[in-house]
Amino acid sequence: MSVETPARACGIDFGTSNSTVGWLCPGQPTLLALENGKPSLPSVVFFNAEENTVSVGQAGLKEYLDGYEGRLMRALKSLLGSSLMEGKTEIQGRSLPYKELLTQFITELKHRAEMAADRSFDQAVFGRPVFFVDDDTAADDKAEVTLEAIARTAGFREVSFQYEPIAAAYHYERQINHEELVLIADIGGGTSDFSLIRLSPQRALTADRRDDLLANSGVHIGGTNFDRQLSLEGVMPLLGYGSLLKRGLTMPSSYYMNLATWHTINQAYTSRTWADLQELYLDTQAPEAMDRLLKLIRDRAGHWLAVQVEEAKIALSAGNSAALHLDRLAPGMRHTLTRIEFEKASAELVEQIGNTLSTLLAKAVVRSEAVNTIFFTGGASGVPMLREHIAAILPMARRMEGDLYGSVGAGLAVEAQRRFG
Repeated sequence: MSVETPARACGIDFGTSNSTVGWLCPGQPTLLALENGKPSLPSVVFFNAEENTVSVGQAGLKEYLDGYEGRLMRALKSLLGSSLMEGKTEIQGRSLPYKELLTQFITELKHRAEMAADRSFDQAVFGRPVFFVDDDTAADDKAEVTLEAIARTAGFREVSFQYEPIAAAYHYERQINHEELVLIADIGGGTSDFSLIRLSPQRALTADRRDDLLANSGVHIGGTNFDRQLSLEGVMPLLGYGSLLKRGLTMPSSYYMNLATWHTINQAYTSRTWADLQELYLDTQAPEAMDRLLKLIRDRAGHWLAVQVEEAKIALSAGNSAALHLDRLAPGMRHTLTRIEFEKASAELVEQIGNTLSTLLAKAVVRSEAVNTIFFTGGASGVPMLREHIAAILPMARRMEGDLYGSVGAGLAVEAQRRFG
Protein backbone atom coordinates (compact mmCIF):
# COMPACT_ATOMS: atom_id res chain seq x y z
CA MET A 1 0.00 0.00 0.00
CA SER A 2 1.61 3.27 -1.11
CA VAL A 3 1.42 6.36 1.04
CA GLU A 4 1.51 9.72 -0.76
CA THR A 5 0.54 11.95 2.15
CA PRO A 6 1.28 11.63 5.88
CA ALA A 7 -1.28 9.56 7.77
CA ARG A 8 -3.53 11.41 10.19
CA ALA A 9 -3.23 8.81 12.95
CA CYS A 10 -0.51 6.76 14.60
CA GLY A 11 -0.33 3.18 15.78
CA ILE A 12 0.75 2.50 19.36
CA ASP A 13 2.24 -0.75 20.58
CA PHE A 14 2.12 -0.35 24.36
CA GLY A 15 4.15 -3.40 25.30
CA THR A 16 4.85 -5.19 28.55
CA SER A 17 8.60 -4.72 28.14
CA ASN A 18 8.94 -2.14 25.35
CA SER A 19 6.70 0.29 23.48
CA THR A 20 6.78 1.73 19.96
CA VAL A 21 4.78 4.24 17.91
CA GLY A 22 4.32 3.83 14.16
CA TRP A 23 3.29 6.50 11.63
CA LEU A 24 3.15 6.32 7.84
CA CYS A 25 4.81 9.32 6.23
CA PRO A 26 6.43 9.37 2.76
CA GLY A 27 10.17 9.01 2.88
CA GLN A 28 10.29 8.49 6.65
CA PRO A 29 10.89 5.39 8.79
CA THR A 30 7.61 3.91 9.97
CA LEU A 31 8.65 3.72 13.62
CA LEU A 32 9.21 7.06 15.33
CA ALA A 33 12.33 7.68 17.40
CA LEU A 34 11.32 7.75 21.06
CA GLU A 35 14.59 7.68 23.02
CA ASN A 36 18.17 8.45 21.96
CA GLY A 37 17.20 8.14 18.31
CA LYS A 38 15.83 4.64 18.82
CA PRO A 39 12.22 3.57 18.15
CA SER A 40 11.82 1.32 21.19
CA LEU A 41 11.04 2.79 24.61
CA PRO A 42 11.26 0.43 27.60
CA SER A 43 7.91 0.43 29.43
CA VAL A 44 9.54 1.71 32.61
CA VAL A 45 8.77 4.58 34.99
CA PHE A 46 11.24 5.55 37.72
CA PHE A 47 10.30 7.94 40.51
CA ASN A 48 13.61 9.41 41.69
CA ALA A 49 13.25 10.25 45.39
CA GLU A 50 16.60 12.02 45.59
CA GLU A 51 15.98 14.41 42.69
CA ASN A 52 12.18 14.42 43.03
CA THR A 53 11.89 13.67 39.31
CA VAL A 54 10.15 11.12 37.11
CA SER A 55 12.02 9.38 34.28
CA VAL A 56 10.78 6.85 31.74
CA GLY A 57 12.37 4.30 29.46
CA GLN A 58 16.06 3.50 29.40
CA ALA A 59 16.84 6.73 31.24
CA GLY A 60 14.65 5.69 34.18
CA LEU A 61 16.16 2.21 34.27
CA LYS A 62 19.66 3.69 34.24
CA GLU A 63 18.90 6.00 37.18
CA TYR A 64 17.64 3.04 39.18
CA LEU A 65 20.64 0.85 38.34
CA ASP A 66 22.99 3.77 39.11
CA GLY A 67 21.76 3.55 42.68
CA TYR A 68 19.40 6.49 43.04
CA GLU A 69 16.82 6.06 45.77
CA GLY A 70 13.33 5.76 44.37
CA ARG A 71 10.61 3.52 43.00
CA LEU A 72 10.88 1.62 39.72
CA MET A 73 7.77 0.40 37.94
CA ARG A 74 8.06 -2.00 35.00
CA ALA A 75 5.77 -4.38 33.07
CA LEU A 76 3.02 -1.78 33.45
CA LYS A 77 0.82 -3.46 30.85
CA SER A 78 0.56 -6.55 33.07
CA LEU A 79 -1.57 -4.48 35.45
CA LEU A 80 -4.40 -4.31 32.89
CA GLY A 81 -7.02 -6.91 33.74
CA SER A 82 -5.46 -7.65 37.13
CA SER A 83 -6.95 -6.86 40.55
CA LEU A 84 -4.11 -4.36 41.09
CA MET A 85 -5.52 -2.07 38.40
CA GLU A 86 -8.14 -0.67 40.77
CA GLY A 87 -5.61 -0.19 43.56
CA LYS A 88 -2.94 2.33 44.49
CA THR A 89 0.74 2.25 45.28
CA GLU A 90 2.85 4.52 47.45
CA ILE A 91 5.14 6.80 45.44
CA GLN A 92 7.33 9.41 47.13
CA GLY A 93 5.08 9.64 50.16
CA ARG A 94 1.76 9.79 48.33
CA SER A 95 -0.74 7.22 47.23
CA LEU A 96 -0.83 6.96 43.43
CA PRO A 97 -3.57 5.01 41.61
CA TYR A 98 -2.17 2.49 39.15
CA LYS A 99 -4.40 4.02 36.46
CA GLU A 100 -2.64 7.34 36.95
CA LEU A 101 0.72 5.60 36.67
CA LEU A 102 -0.21 4.08 33.30
CA THR A 103 -1.64 7.43 32.17
CA GLN A 104 1.70 9.11 32.91
CA PHE A 105 3.51 6.62 30.70
CA ILE A 106 1.02 6.77 27.79
CA THR A 107 1.05 10.59 27.98
CA GLU A 108 4.84 10.59 27.72
CA LEU A 109 4.69 8.08 24.85
CA LYS A 110 2.29 10.39 22.98
CA HIS A 111 4.45 13.45 23.67
CA ARG A 112 7.62 11.77 22.38
CA ALA A 113 5.87 10.53 19.25
CA GLU A 114 4.57 14.02 18.51
CA MET A 115 8.01 15.54 19.02
CA ALA A 116 9.53 12.99 16.62
CA ALA A 117 6.81 13.50 13.99
CA ASP A 118 6.66 17.28 14.49
CA ARG A 119 2.86 17.15 14.64
CA SER A 120 0.08 16.27 17.04
CA PHE A 121 -1.85 13.01 17.08
CA ASP A 122 -5.52 13.04 18.05
CA GLN A 123 -6.29 9.55 16.72
CA ALA A 124 -4.53 6.29 17.40
CA VAL A 125 -4.90 2.56 16.89
CA PHE A 126 -3.64 0.73 19.95
CA GLY A 127 -2.45 -2.82 19.81
CA ARG A 128 -3.92 -5.28 22.25
CA PRO A 129 -3.23 -8.96 22.99
CA VAL A 130 -5.79 -11.50 21.85
CA PHE A 131 -6.52 -11.94 25.57
CA PHE A 132 -5.54 -9.50 28.28
CA VAL A 133 -6.91 -12.11 30.68
CA ASP A 134 -7.22 -15.83 29.94
CA ASP A 135 -10.66 -17.47 30.27
CA ASP A 136 -12.42 -14.38 31.64
CA THR A 137 -14.31 -12.41 28.98
CA ALA A 138 -15.60 -9.78 31.41
CA ALA A 139 -12.13 -9.04 32.80
CA ASP A 140 -10.71 -8.98 29.27
CA ASP A 141 -13.35 -6.48 28.11
CA LYS A 142 -12.72 -4.35 31.18
CA ALA A 143 -8.99 -4.25 30.45
CA GLU A 144 -9.63 -2.83 26.97
CA VAL A 145 -12.13 -0.28 28.32
CA THR A 146 -9.57 0.75 30.94
CA LEU A 147 -6.82 1.19 28.37
CA GLU A 148 -9.14 3.25 26.14
CA ALA A 149 -10.01 5.52 29.07
CA ILE A 150 -6.32 5.94 29.88
CA ALA A 151 -5.55 6.78 26.23
CA ARG A 152 -8.29 9.42 26.16
CA THR A 153 -7.05 10.94 29.42
CA ALA A 154 -3.59 11.07 27.83
CA GLY A 155 -5.03 13.24 25.06
CA PHE A 156 -6.21 10.96 22.25
CA ARG A 157 -9.62 12.03 20.99
CA GLU A 158 -10.35 8.86 18.94
CA VAL A 159 -9.07 5.46 19.99
CA SER A 160 -9.51 2.07 18.36
CA PHE A 161 -7.87 -1.32 18.82
CA GLN A 162 -6.35 -4.07 16.72
CA TYR A 163 -5.03 -7.43 17.80
CA GLU A 164 -1.24 -7.28 17.94
CA PRO A 165 -0.63 -10.39 15.79
CA ILE A 166 -2.99 -9.01 13.12
CA ALA A 167 -0.97 -5.80 13.10
CA ALA A 168 2.22 -7.83 12.64
CA ALA A 169 0.51 -9.65 9.76
CA TYR A 170 -0.16 -6.38 7.96
CA HIS A 171 3.49 -5.42 8.38
CA TYR A 172 4.63 -8.74 6.91
CA GLU A 173 2.11 -8.51 4.07
CA ARG A 174 3.90 -5.44 2.67
CA GLN A 175 6.96 -7.67 2.02
CA ILE A 176 5.39 -10.52 -0.03
CA ASN A 177 4.49 -10.84 -3.72
CA HIS A 178 2.14 -13.84 -3.68
CA GLU A 179 -0.55 -15.35 -1.47
CA GLU A 180 0.49 -17.19 1.69
CA LEU A 181 -1.29 -18.85 4.59
CA VAL A 182 0.67 -17.40 7.49
CA LEU A 183 0.84 -18.09 11.19
CA ILE A 184 1.77 -14.90 13.02
CA ALA A 185 3.56 -15.91 16.23
CA ASP A 186 3.77 -12.79 18.39
CA ILE A 187 5.55 -13.74 21.62
CA GLY A 188 5.88 -10.55 23.62
CA GLY A 189 6.75 -9.65 27.15
CA GLY A 190 3.37 -10.59 28.61
CA THR A 191 1.44 -12.73 26.12
CA SER A 192 1.84 -15.27 23.33
CA ASP A 193 -0.58 -14.49 20.53
CA PHE A 194 -1.26 -16.35 17.30
CA SER A 195 -3.20 -15.45 14.19
CA LEU A 196 -3.76 -17.66 11.15
CA ILE A 197 -4.39 -15.40 8.18
CA ARG A 198 -4.31 -15.39 4.38
CA LEU A 199 -2.08 -12.62 3.08
CA SER A 200 -1.28 -11.31 -0.39
CA PRO A 201 -0.67 -7.99 -2.18
CA GLN A 202 -4.18 -8.23 -3.67
CA ARG A 203 -5.86 -8.92 -0.34
CA ALA A 204 -4.02 -5.94 1.17
CA LEU A 205 -6.13 -3.65 -1.02
CA THR A 206 -9.35 -4.86 0.62
CA ALA A 207 -10.70 -2.85 3.56
CA ASP A 208 -12.65 -5.74 5.12
CA ARG A 209 -10.24 -8.55 5.99
CA ARG A 210 -12.57 -10.64 8.15
CA ASP A 211 -12.73 -13.51 5.65
CA ASP A 212 -8.92 -13.66 5.50
CA LEU A 213 -8.55 -14.24 9.24
CA LEU A 214 -9.12 -17.93 9.87
CA ALA A 215 -8.54 -17.91 13.63
CA ASN A 216 -6.67 -16.24 16.42
CA SER A 217 -5.85 -17.22 19.97
CA GLY A 218 -3.47 -16.42 22.76
CA VAL A 219 -2.32 -17.19 26.26
CA HIS A 220 -1.07 -14.92 29.03
CA ILE A 221 2.50 -16.21 28.85
CA GLY A 222 5.40 -14.13 27.57
CA GLY A 223 8.96 -13.08 28.14
CA THR A 224 8.38 -11.96 31.71
CA ASN A 225 7.09 -15.46 32.53
CA PHE A 226 10.32 -16.93 31.19
CA ASP A 227 12.20 -14.43 33.38
CA ARG A 228 10.15 -15.50 36.36
CA GLN A 229 10.72 -19.22 35.91
CA LEU A 230 14.44 -18.79 35.31
CA SER A 231 14.64 -16.65 38.44
CA LEU A 232 12.74 -19.16 40.58
CA GLU A 233 14.66 -22.19 39.33
CA GLY A 234 18.12 -20.73 38.97
CA VAL A 235 18.53 -17.73 41.26
CA MET A 236 15.98 -17.61 44.09
CA PRO A 237 17.41 -20.78 45.74
CA LEU A 238 20.47 -18.61 46.46
CA LEU A 239 18.10 -16.49 48.59
CA GLY A 240 16.50 -19.42 50.40
CA TYR A 241 13.71 -20.42 48.00
CA GLY A 242 12.89 -24.06 48.69
CA SER A 243 14.97 -24.16 51.89
CA LEU A 244 13.75 -25.76 55.12
CA LEU A 245 12.77 -24.20 58.41
CA LYS A 246 13.81 -25.76 61.72
CA ARG A 247 10.24 -26.91 62.34
CA GLY A 248 10.41 -28.97 59.12
CA LEU A 249 8.31 -26.73 56.88
CA THR A 250 9.49 -25.24 53.60
CA MET A 251 10.25 -21.52 53.46
CA PRO A 252 7.08 -19.73 52.22
CA SER A 253 7.31 -19.14 48.48
CA SER A 254 5.23 -15.95 48.21
CA TYR A 255 8.19 -13.63 48.89
CA TYR A 256 10.17 -15.20 46.08
CA MET A 257 7.19 -15.19 43.70
CA ASN A 258 6.84 -11.43 44.21
CA LEU A 259 10.56 -10.83 43.66
CA ALA A 260 10.58 -12.97 40.49
CA THR A 261 7.59 -11.17 38.91
CA TRP A 262 8.28 -7.75 37.42
CA HIS A 263 5.04 -6.00 38.38
CA THR A 264 4.92 -7.34 41.96
CA ILE A 265 8.52 -6.75 43.04
CA ASN A 266 7.58 -3.66 45.05
CA GLN A 267 5.22 -5.75 47.19
CA ALA A 268 8.31 -7.36 48.74
CA TYR A 269 9.25 -4.04 50.33
CA THR A 270 6.32 -3.64 52.73
CA SER A 271 6.86 -3.36 56.47
CA ARG A 272 4.70 -6.46 56.95
CA THR A 273 6.99 -8.51 54.71
CA TRP A 274 10.06 -7.27 56.59
CA ALA A 275 8.53 -8.21 59.96
CA ASP A 276 7.55 -11.67 58.69
CA LEU A 277 11.05 -12.32 57.36
CA GLN A 278 12.61 -11.33 60.68
CA GLU A 279 10.57 -14.05 62.37
CA LEU A 280 11.41 -16.59 59.67
CA TYR A 281 15.10 -15.79 60.03
CA LEU A 282 15.02 -17.21 63.57
CA ASP A 283 13.58 -20.44 62.19
CA THR A 284 15.65 -20.92 59.01
CA GLN A 285 18.08 -23.73 58.36
CA ALA A 286 19.73 -21.59 55.64
CA PRO A 287 20.88 -18.40 57.40
CA GLU A 288 23.41 -17.45 54.70
CA ALA A 289 20.73 -17.54 52.00
CA MET A 290 18.35 -15.57 54.23
CA ASP A 291 21.07 -12.96 54.77
CA ARG A 292 21.13 -12.41 51.00
CA LEU A 293 17.34 -12.17 50.85
CA LEU A 294 17.21 -9.61 53.64
CA LYS A 295 19.99 -7.57 52.08
CA LEU A 296 18.20 -7.58 48.72
CA ILE A 297 15.00 -6.32 50.32
CA ARG A 298 16.73 -3.82 52.60
CA ASP A 299 18.54 -2.36 49.58
CA ARG A 300 15.39 -2.51 47.44
CA ALA A 301 17.42 -4.26 44.78
CA GLY A 302 14.69 -6.53 43.43
CA HIS A 303 14.55 -4.85 40.04
CA TRP A 304 18.34 -4.94 39.83
CA LEU A 305 18.23 -8.72 40.29
CA ALA A 306 15.39 -9.04 37.77
CA VAL A 307 17.51 -7.19 35.21
CA GLN A 308 20.37 -9.66 35.79
CA VAL A 309 17.98 -12.57 35.19
CA GLU A 310 16.51 -10.96 32.06
CA GLU A 311 19.99 -10.39 30.63
CA ALA A 312 20.87 -14.01 31.42
CA LYS A 313 17.74 -15.18 29.60
CA ILE A 314 18.76 -13.22 26.51
CA ALA A 315 22.31 -14.59 26.72
CA LEU A 316 20.99 -18.16 27.07
CA SER A 317 18.93 -17.69 23.92
CA ALA A 318 22.21 -17.28 22.04
CA GLY A 319 24.73 -19.31 24.08
CA ASN A 320 25.07 -22.21 26.48
CA SER A 321 25.80 -20.31 29.69
CA ALA A 322 25.43 -16.90 31.33
CA ALA A 323 27.40 -15.49 34.26
CA LEU A 324 25.60 -13.37 36.87
CA HIS A 325 27.59 -10.85 38.91
CA LEU A 326 25.75 -10.70 42.23
CA ASP A 327 27.99 -8.39 44.25
CA ARG A 328 24.98 -6.62 45.72
CA LEU A 329 23.97 -9.87 47.44
CA ALA A 330 27.44 -10.70 48.74
CA PRO A 331 30.93 -9.35 47.92
CA GLY A 332 32.45 -11.09 44.91
CA MET A 333 29.48 -13.41 44.45
CA ARG A 334 29.17 -15.04 41.01
CA HIS A 335 26.67 -17.54 39.70
CA THR A 336 26.45 -19.31 36.33
CA LEU A 337 23.21 -20.33 34.65
CA THR A 338 23.15 -22.86 31.80
CA ARG A 339 20.98 -23.36 28.73
CA ILE A 340 19.92 -26.72 30.20
CA GLU A 341 18.66 -25.01 33.37
CA PHE A 342 16.81 -22.43 31.28
CA GLU A 343 15.13 -25.09 29.15
CA LYS A 344 14.14 -27.10 32.21
CA ALA A 345 12.65 -23.99 33.84
CA SER A 346 10.81 -23.09 30.61
CA ALA A 347 9.50 -26.53 29.61
CA GLU A 348 6.00 -26.14 31.05
CA LEU A 349 5.58 -22.64 29.58
CA VAL A 350 6.66 -23.87 26.14
CA GLU A 351 4.20 -26.76 26.38
CA GLN A 352 1.32 -24.43 27.27
CA ILE A 353 2.12 -22.12 24.38
CA GLY A 354 2.31 -25.10 22.03
CA ASN A 355 -1.08 -26.35 23.24
CA THR A 356 -2.55 -22.92 22.47
CA LEU A 357 -1.24 -23.16 18.90
CA SER A 358 -2.57 -26.70 18.43
CA THR A 359 -5.99 -25.58 19.65
CA LEU A 360 -5.91 -22.69 17.17
CA LEU A 361 -5.26 -25.04 14.23
CA ALA A 362 -8.10 -27.30 15.33
CA LYS A 363 -10.45 -24.33 15.65
CA ALA A 364 -9.54 -23.15 12.15
CA VAL A 365 -9.87 -26.72 10.75
CA VAL A 366 -6.49 -26.31 9.09
CA ARG A 367 -3.95 -29.10 8.68
CA SER A 368 -0.55 -28.16 10.02
CA GLU A 369 1.01 -29.01 6.62
CA ALA A 370 -1.14 -26.35 4.93
CA VAL A 371 0.56 -23.43 6.67
CA ASN A 372 3.12 -21.83 4.35
CA THR A 373 4.96 -19.48 6.71
CA ILE A 374 5.55 -18.81 10.38
CA PHE A 375 6.24 -15.12 10.99
CA PHE A 376 7.96 -14.65 14.34
CA THR A 377 7.79 -11.33 16.15
CA GLY A 378 8.03 -10.19 19.76
CA GLY A 379 11.20 -10.34 21.83
CA ALA A 380 10.46 -13.68 23.48
CA SER A 381 10.05 -15.39 20.10
CA GLY A 382 13.85 -15.52 20.09
CA VAL A 383 13.86 -18.24 22.78
CA PRO A 384 15.26 -21.22 20.80
CA MET A 385 13.33 -23.96 22.62
CA LEU A 386 10.04 -22.15 22.03
CA ARG A 387 10.79 -21.39 18.40
CA GLU A 388 11.71 -25.03 17.70
CA HIS A 389 8.56 -26.27 19.42
CA ILE A 390 6.35 -24.02 17.30
CA ALA A 391 8.19 -25.02 14.13
CA ALA A 392 7.76 -28.70 14.97
CA ILE A 393 3.97 -28.25 15.08
CA LEU A 394 4.10 -26.73 11.55
CA PRO A 395 6.74 -28.90 9.82
CA MET A 396 6.16 -27.63 6.26
CA ALA A 397 6.20 -23.92 7.06
CA ARG A 398 9.21 -21.75 6.36
CA ARG A 399 10.34 -19.54 9.22
CA MET A 400 10.47 -15.78 8.79
CA GLU A 401 11.45 -13.22 11.37
CA GLY A 402 10.27 -9.65 11.55
CA ASP A 403 11.61 -6.84 13.65
CA LEU A 404 11.17 -8.60 16.99
CA TYR A 405 10.37 -5.33 18.74
CA GLY A 406 8.93 -3.26 15.89
CA SER A 407 6.69 -5.36 13.63
CA VAL A 408 3.54 -4.77 15.69
CA GLY A 409 4.05 -0.99 15.88
CA ALA A 410 4.75 -0.85 12.13
CA GLY A 411 1.62 -2.88 11.40
CA LEU A 412 -0.48 -0.67 13.66
CA ALA A 413 0.70 2.31 11.60
CA VAL A 414 -0.69 0.59 8.48
CA GLU A 415 -3.99 0.00 10.29
CA ALA A 416 -4.09 3.61 11.53
CA GLN A 417 -3.73 4.92 7.98
CA ARG A 418 -6.40 2.49 6.78
CA ARG A 419 -8.90 3.53 9.48
CA PHE A 420 -8.31 7.25 9.78
CA GLY A 421 -6.71 8.21 6.47
